[in-house]
Amino acid sequence: MRIKNILVRLFLFYSFSTYAQNMAEYTNGWVGKIENTKVFNLQIEIENLGLKNAKFKISNNQNIIDYPFDSKSTSILEIPFADNYSFKGQLSENDKEINGFVKSGMLLYHLKLTQSENNTFIGTWNLLMVDELKSLNFYLSVENGDENEYQAYPIFSDNRFTGTWCDNFQKENDLISFTDFKTGLQFRGKLVPNRIQLGIYLGKNLLTEVTLKKSTTDWDIGGFQNENKASILQLAKMESLISKDSLPNTHSVLISKKGKVVYENYFDGYNASIPHDMRSASKSISSAIVGIASDKSLFINVDQSIFDFLPNEYQMLKDSLKSKIVIHSLLTMSSGLDADDYTRERKSSASENNYQPTRDWTETILKANMINEPNTEANYGSANPFLLGVVMDSVVSEPLEIFMDKYLFQKLEITNYIIQTDLKGRPYFGGGMYLTPKDMLKFGELYLNKGKWNSERVLSKKWVENSIKHYRNLENVPDKNGYGYLWWHNTYQVNGKSIKSIEARGAGGQYIFVIPSLKAVVVITSGNYRNGKTQQPEKIFEEYILPFL
Repeated sequence: MRIKNILVRLFLFYSFSTYAQNMAEYTNGWVGKIENTKVFNLQIEIENLGLKNAKFKISNNQNIIDYPFDSKSTSILEIPFADNYSFKGQLSENDKEINGFVKSGMLLYHLKLTQSENNTFIGTWNLLMVDELKSLNFYLSVENGDENEYQAYPIFSDNRFTGTWCDNFQKENDLISFTDFKTGLQFRGKLVPNRIQLGIYLGKNLLTEVTLKKSTTDWDIGGFQNENKASILQLAKMESLISKDSLPNTHSVLISKKGKVVYENYFDGYNASIPHDMRSASKSISSAIVGIASDKSLFINVDQSIFDFLPNEYQMLKDSLKSKIVIHSLLTMSSGLDADDYTRERKSSASENNYQPTRDWTETILKANMINEPNTEANYGSANPFLLGVVMDSVVSEPLEIFMDKYLFQKLEITNYIIQTDLKGRPYFGGGMYLTPKDMLKFGELYLNKGKWNSERVLSKKWVENSIKHYRNLENVPDKNGYGYLWWHNTYQVNGKSIKSIEARGAGGQYIFVIPSLKAVVVITSGNYRNGKTQQPEKIFEEYILPFL
């Protein structure tokens, strides 16, 4: 019997060795088609809220998740509907809607669920951020890295979705798997001769399947029609240059003057309903959240040491210099930490590229050397606002994202947005929020109006005035711009006049220009990553917009 078992095992071993596909043969580009353009536009339903048989449901053209939960436990709904996925939300005071977030991967997708009938609330989750894919084409690049460590990169041909960040590639016999840690999507496939059968999953739940074959032609990505809107302001030269690709990768331009939208246009297939990655432009939103907490007296003042708020496990990292880092230091990029995101000549230990790959971002940053006395010199580094997020998370009494939604976004009637998180699931104050350009314009208007929106006070006038002051120049950026509370300063020359602008800025060309002297706000979003054109919106603003304001 023992000999028989050994023979069976040997047979199975040689069978797998003979028939398992060689991964090297799949190192290639692959192409297939998604089954329909709305497969990632998911309907969310909370059924029987407040009753024993409450359910959280997700569906597209089929039922995906049907999760029973206890809806009576707390004032804030917390529903862990799958492994590493959850919903967290709060019922409105009038019981007519639920505002909350789906946590998937590194993103918090804001959802507004409205009551459709008794105790049932319905909303939409656009997992790929777009309201509908413009192309069914799906591509997969399989690459062999060092020491046969393979990587897979799924690419949707609708490039308005900002893309995946995949890792954890695994192969067992003919089965492969990998995960997009940004959106939380999971990919599982089977290698068959000359094809890959790939499933795209939400946890263990199948969303769609794609049959991939080796691609033999160039990939067709983007190139969609512009969405033109009738505008009061005519900017024909700018539009012509954008259409000719002389101002490449411009996605939107919006302008308001004296509270009225005078220009709104979208390019390269973008439209008014797609939240755009703001990158570091959302640092200015982080500043506003600190301001709201200050206005509510949730901390004494901006001169408090950050160690008054940091969790106990980080107190041992305090020393005589670091104890002088206060909230004001972080708001003005003046912590003194070696957290330089700009200088390429040397490696900064707490730069964003260095702390994000580590297991504990807070620890990595606080272990960094001090290169200046706090509050003496400003150097741009995302570690500063990241620490602000850690501080604010300890200051507020509810989940930080709920606080942000309740006291900022709901006040501005902003519902279609996404917040990037850190590894612990907290909102990442260093950047990466997604807002529609129209909602970015609203945020700029809030500061132009000194903290008011539709006559309602959202931020104190004092906080806004303090935010846009010029405290120091950023020593590590090429133009050594002035800097406020996570707001940039710049001056433009138009028709012999100097025009001052207060700006939120993000990599790739995401800008909110607030121009108090002209009572105007300008928003430009772009896709100029790693091509040397991240500041192109400044050229557009100075040469093709300001002369007409």
